[in-house]
Amino acid sequence: MAGNYRAVDADAHVIETPLTFEYIEDKDRRFAPLVVNQIAGAEQRSNEGEVRSEYWIVDNNVYAKDRNVESRISKAEWREMRDIEGRVAHMDELGIDVQVLFPTLFLRPCTDDIEVERALFRAYNRWLADIWAKAPGRLAWAALAPLRSPLGAIREELAWCKAHGARSVFMRPLELEKEIADPCFWPLYETAQELDLAVTFHAGNGSFQVHDFFFPTAFPIHKLSMVGAFHALVMTELPRRFPALRWGFIEASSQWLGYAVNDAMLRKRKRGRRFPDNVLREYNIYVAVQVTDDLDYILGRYADEDYLVVGTDYGHTDTSAEIEALRLIRDDGKIPAAAVDKILGPNAARLYGLQ
Repeated sequence: MAGNYRAVDADAHVIETPLTFEYIEDKDRRFAPLVVNQIAGAEQRSNEGEVRSEYWIVDNNVYAKDRNVESRISKAEWREMRDIEGRVAHMDELGIDVQVLFPTLFLRPCTDDIEVERALFRAYNRWLADIWAKAPGRLAWAALAPLRSPLGAIREELAWCKAHGARSVFMRPLELEKEIADPCFWPLYETAQELDLAVTFHAGNGSFQVHDFFFPTAFPIHKLSMVGAFHALVMTELPRRFPALRWGFIEASSQWLGYAVNDAMLRKRKRGRRFPDNVLREYNIYVAVQVTDDLDYILGRYADEDYLVVGTDYGHTDTSAEIEALRLIRDDGKIPAAAVDKILGPNAARLYGLQ
């Protein structure tokens, strides 16, 4: 990929279907997730207020398939990537040069079995690689790393993904029942740095303990865990260990930066440690904003206009979803036009190594 990216959607989604898991190797077919329909019991509603009917069963864990699927703006064929030309044409209508694709099903913990994880993540990655191949200049993606596998297998998988359109490693703010600064992840970060892949933490959760404790309350599961991950990164100064690695915090807004930065600063100063004046620049961290964020305040106190990006959350219908996010930020007028121009495209192009 090369070019002048004026508009990069830093957070778009694919909606997995049984087609996704047709990419599972024959020897692992027994691990393919099931899709089932509810025929009795209490009604549950989607984010759009519709009755939910379909569920995934993944390694004996049950998750709603249609809870957070936007159905009123885009077409199912575009969300599910069954019509790549239609998806790209819709991007053109929205004024988007590139979308970076993230999963839907895997925003939550689905398995703690090494074989199941490897089979499902490998299948997902190959599905995304085929999607990328049909529009390589328009659709980039975040690769799933089978974290329970040996490092050699992880590196082999990520190298393959990088060669087939992946631009970052997808991580949730809690993985393997550990926080993201745990030394067990350092070899992964070293690998990402060597491969020139960003590490992008996306709102979600890979911890069964945390997910099941708070479920169905999404805020502590998906959002507060992101604040904790950022805080851990800053407090441990982990980015200094991997100076060339780009870090991203995607789909958690930027409104929490004031609280997280201020708290980390106070803790550092109590210990007599220096705290950087510009945290995002110092640690090479990018944060995805939402159109409802108080951006003039965030930019004035806690963030750098070179380290903010924006995404539409394409395909979803939660509090982060805004199909016109890029246009709205441009038209808002809250922050200088020069800063807007950076947030809409060049910053994300740098985060994802699109240049």
